[in-house]
Amino acid sequence: MSAAVGRGPVSRRLRGDAGQVGGFEVLPFGFLLFVSVTLMFVNVWGVIDTKLAVTSAAREAARAYSESDNENSARLAAVARATETLTAYGRSGDRASIDVPVLPQFERCTRVTVTVSYEVPGIVVPFLGGIGGPRTVASSFTEVVDPYRDRIAGVARC
Repeated sequence: MSAAVGRGPVSRRLRGDAGQVGGFEVLPFGFLLFVSVTLMFVNVWGVIDTKLAVTSAAREAARAYSESDNENSARLAAVARATETLTAYGRSGDRASIDVPVLPQFERCTRVTVTVSYEVPGIVVPFLGGIGGPRTVASSFTEVVDPYRDRIAGVARC
């Protein structure tokens, strides 16, 4: 008998369309939340992609430096190779900084560390505001000047 009493109000409550309009006003908020989260993921991916680009650029620059014949051509080759690599990744050279150290003497087996940094612009996300200002993403790579390279004075000691 108690089961029949419980069914009466439930079946009566589900009849008709009264009160079914509520909830429509939440759709624009959900859409804005979706856009905000998507912009945040795009910004995070931009930083990750930039890290891959500067890592490759630093590696290529250090290799170009280590395979050159003298200090001047090595520095020029390193900067050119890093710029080419960043361009291949779709990054402009305006926000890039390429640091090739000046060695006391360019000789075989000398270690050189090239650092490439790139400034990633911040992004403004609705409701969350700006996610930081511009961020600098940097990477370094160390290479040994080729001990078997011709036209370099000295003997290999490595």
